[in-house]
Amino acid sequence: MNRALLGGLIGFILVLASALTGYLVRDRLTAGTPVPSATRAIAGPALPETLQATFVGVAQQLGPAVVNIGTVHRSKARRPIAPQPGDDPFLQDFFKQFFGTDTPGQRPEFRQPSLGSGVIIDKRGLVLTNFHVIKGADEISVRLSDKKEYRGKVLGVDPKTDLALVRFDPGHELRVAALGDSDALKVGEWAIAIGNPFGLDQTVTVGVISATGRSDVGVATYENFIQTDASINPGNSGGPLINLKGQVIGINTAIVAAGQGIGFAIPVNMVKRVVDQLVEKGKVVRGWLGVALQPLSKELVQSLGLPRNEGALVASTIPGSPAAKAGLVQGDVILSYEKTPVEDFHQFQRLVAETPVGKPVTLEVWRKKQKVTVTATVGEIPEDRSRSDRPSTGG
Repeated sequence: MNRALLGGLIGFILVLASALTGYLVRDRLTAGTPVPSATRAIAGPALPETLQATFVGVAQQLGPAVVNIGTVHRSKARRPIAPQPGDDPFLQDFFKQFFGTDTPGQRPEFRQPSLGSGVIIDKRGLVLTNFHVIKGADEISVRLSDKKEYRGKVLGVDPKTDLALVRFDPGHELRVAALGDSDALKVGEWAIAIGNPFGLDQTVTVGVISATGRSDVGVATYENFIQTDASINPGNSGGPLINLKGQVIGINTAIVAAGQGIGFAIPVNMVKRVVDQLVEKGKVVRGWLGVALQPLSKELVQSLGLPRNEGALVASTIPGSPAAKAGLVQGDVILSYEKTPVEDFHQFQRLVAETPVGKPVTLEVWRKKQKVTVTATVGEIPEDRSRSDRPSTGG
């Protein structure tokens, strides 16, 4: 074999040995390198399975705390039913079943049942629901997830937020729902609704928080609704909206009749303030300044010289009210309340209502194209106004 061929063969063997050594060294060095998190996620439990397990866990945990609220409304017929000949037992049963009387000639009593939902928030048997669920009810029943039924009694109501507190005597340990923090909610978070739509007990639906701070829904005076696309239907009213931690973040209240997938829930932080007062005082005491407000339009913003379309425009003040005493006048635009920027009159209305009676507050006001500071002392909303069930623009 000539020297050239032998030299080439030796060179090839050396290159091959070098490459093999390199591969062995690389494998040894990378043996302890951590696997990327994305790879671990694929190798571990799949995300859909983990999320599904969370939904199932929340439903199992909170289901026993959700109740069916049944109500009966009695009413008398305006005209008595004409007597029928004979004394047929079948006719007696018929009239007793459908009209509440054994005798056809008597003035009948109609029993109109309705259904809603509620959530247990205290081991003493306190159930939170909507005011419109129990409004005008002559009888209230509370049915648990185990089908046991109890007589309920109204402990307190707050029509202005559409909330009611019902109490029943269970005689045994109850599953109680934990209340979360609705101020920490973010759009896009998962939301779970549990209730009794159309009388279908323990129905669970899932969606997301699609918006927060919704007002102008028209079902309550003080509106700051959570909007969700978790399916809510008639019968869900009063039931809880829940996060993935198993905490109640809202009380389902209303739907958009013309749309699908649009429901509204009262934020649980508003609920907490109402419940505390209902338990302690049996009623809700709210702050009041005595000012009528109106929304700002683009034309008003331009004519008033406002830097932006935000604030609460004063339409008028009630003589002798805290607002009048503080010097607020028609045309003033309230820009901030205790250093909190005022977005619109709905927010200002809520801020005043949640302020303790007797507390001095500072308002930043836009007046004659200048900012001025006004100090007012919050009063208690008059009894005649607090009884109103209808929304208003007063603050």
